[in-house]
Amino acid sequence: MATKGKNELMKRILTIILLATGLKCLAGNYTNFSVAVYIPINIVESFDNPQKLQADWDCIHRQLKVDKVYIEVQRDWNLITDEQAERTKKFFLDHGVQVAGGMALSERNNGGQFQSFCYTDPQHRAFIKKAAEFAARHFDEVIQDDFFFVTTKNDSDIAAKGDKSWTQFRLELLDDAAENLIVKPAKAVNPKVKMVIKFPNWYEHFSGSGFDLEREPNIFDGIHTGTETRDPVMTDQHLQQYESYEIIRYFENIAPGRNGGGWVDTYSLRYLDRYAEQVWDTMFAKAREFTIFEWSAMTRPFEVGDRAAWASLPTSFNFSEMTNGVAAPTWARVAGYSLEQADKIVGQLGQPIGIASYRPPAASGEDFLHNYFGNLGIPIDLRPEFPTNANLVLLTEAAKADPNIVAKIKGQLSAGKSVVITSGLLHALQDKGIEDIAEIRWTDKKFIAHKYAGGFGAGNFSTLDGVTNADVLFPEIDFLTNDSWSLVRAEANGNGFPLLLMNRYSKGTLYVWTMPDNFTDLYALPPEVIGAIKNYLLRGFPVRLDGPAQVALFAYDNGAFIVQNFSATTAEVKISTLGNSTKLKNLVTGETLEGQLPPARGWNRRDENTENRVSFKTQLPPHSYAVFTLAGNHENASASSK
Repeated sequence: MATKGKNELMKRILTIILLATGLKCLAGNYTNFSVAVYIPINIVESFDNPQKLQADWDCIHRQLKVDKVYIEVQRDWNLITDEQAERTKKFFLDHGVQVAGGMALSERNNGGQFQSFCYTDPQHRAFIKKAAEFAARHFDEVIQDDFFFVTTKNDSDIAAKGDKSWTQFRLELLDDAAENLIVKPAKAVNPKVKMVIKFPNWYEHFSGSGFDLEREPNIFDGIHTGTETRDPVMTDQHLQQYESYEIIRYFENIAPGRNGGGWVDTYSLRYLDRYAEQVWDTMFAKAREFTIFEWSAMTRPFEVGDRAAWASLPTSFNFSEMTNGVAAPTWARVAGYSLEQADKIVGQLGQPIGIASYRPPAASGEDFLHNYFGNLGIPIDLRPEFPTNANLVLLTEAAKADPNIVAKIKGQLSAGKSVVITSGLLHALQDKGIEDIAEIRWTDKKFIAHKYAGGFGAGNFSTLDGVTNADVLFPEIDFLTNDSWSLVRAEANGNGFPLLLMNRYSKGTLYVWTMPDNFTDLYALPPEVIGAIKNYLLRGFPVRLDGPAQVALFAYDNGAFIVQNFSATTAEVKISTLGNSTKLKNLVTGETLEGQLPPARGWNRRDENTENRVSFKTQLPPHSYAVFTLAGNHENASASSK
């Protein structure tokens, strides 16, 4: 038997053993993660023609290594047959691919507006239970596509809701459905079935539609994460590129060890590189599995899109390299190429680290602001519980969902630590206890800024390369002179307004960071302004990034870090690290960057927040990333991947 045939046979035997014993590989064809493709029900039904299934597989398999498929058994009111489920399963098992089931509880698509099942309708409830039982009969793992939410306000819903808010009613309704219509019926049929829920990307609005990030991760056996941020210009969800990374880390903190992976589709893209970025960022967040939605897309030719501005530059997504030697490439090749790149990197990364930020699972407020921070080069570690072990905690308006948040802020400050709150949270907590810490007030007044200045102490302000052509609209924050101090300010027609205030309380320091009305205007601020704010947010953090907006920093506990440029132009950036090492190793190119030691500190230096950091300068092409580690850490990073 040829070597290739022997390998294929061994792979099939291993797959059968794993399925029989209930074990799962974290990685199959890839070293650091596994890759799955989701197959919607209409495609499963098309496999009644066995020639189509074989042709699809041949097309995808030659361009993308597939470890697993999710075979959808139900969507809308459609349910596949037992014969269709078993025949499709057999094909993939015979080809050494793991199988799982899928369900999509959409009731119908009304002109592009998604309609959920009605969970107060007995007929609907009976069908959902029937579908869950069917899936469990055929599969030992079943994933719920992210249609498990409520949009209906039918008469039966209105009657059942009573005096509750729609949010509270829907949360309780979906918790009941999860437990009594899906999980328990499935396990009654197949006690060993693993029931997984895939949460979508729009977590800021979950509670209003019934998604329960507090209870559902414990009702289900595992969760999955929607990392499909698509294009921030073409969509209206305010999803910034950084979210493809950040949401994995947040959901991992919500369900440690049970966040199965990330999920990306091919929709709403202006250029091909954007798909690759979603893939990379999902894997840079250390996702265990990458799920591709959906099967038929992988068989279709891709659209290159509008990438002419950087097509000739040495970007991370190398179009010529991707298509080299591949006849009639499809989306499968784009996915395969992007994943192969990520697999070479992920094993050299430690555990992700960032600035501790607290967002209660059922919260909303200043929607997705953490991801704008990420696009400013501020790495975020978003947590569902208040991080009392962090020396600095960053809080947005979402923290108002915790009724004890003021007491927790006081506790942090009394412990000699720092808390940064946004103007949105200040507004939400006004007259609710925050004034007991500092008499700083959000006002209804607005101003438009063009110039900026910074400094520490009386009379120590200097222009921060001050002028921008952008009109940036801010709320005016009032404070008491000498009780609070403005560290960074905006100037409007000769008047100064605080962008970053500090107030000492007990043994700690409270900072108030003023947000523009349009969060995207954060990108319009001069880099020096964001840098002045980073002097306080990133103090003591092992690596810091300074440069233009829309360049992100992903940091890890083994000293490795990634700098990624999401913009359409080359980015000049400065990287600075703590310690005395003056060499950075680029783990992608093998090149070494030479650093510059910090200047000697003067005896009369007044800026108490200036740190001794070694600085490195480099360029990143558009839509590209670089992976670095301090030269002395390179061997350790390599060893950790073995």
